[in-house]
Amino acid sequence: FQPVPQSRQASSRASAAASASGGCRKPTLSPKDELIALAESNPDALGKGIGFWDPLGATDLDFWGIGNDATIGYLRHAEIKHGRVAMAAFLGFCVQSIPLVKGP
Repeated sequence: FQPVPQSRQASSRASAAASASGGCRKPTLSPKDELIALAESNPDALGKGIGFWDPLGATDLDFWGIGNDATIGYLRHAEIKHGRVAMAAFLGFCVQSIPLVKGP
């Protein structure tokens, strides 16, 4: 076994990445454009009927001067976090109804 020099490793990784992506990159969308595309591609009846719906204009907000993209990321993170807390709360609600836990 002979170690490969660092410069050859980096160039081989770069060429492998370029060949795996087909040599071209997809155009990147802004987070707002991603949200709109996601809403418009929703296959259920409600998604097709409403599409992108943002009555409060949350996609145009800028919390604490961090920029629109970071604000959308913050809101996504907060939604996931609050969803997990709600699931844990519902689990606690279900567990407290078990006769073993409920008590006399």
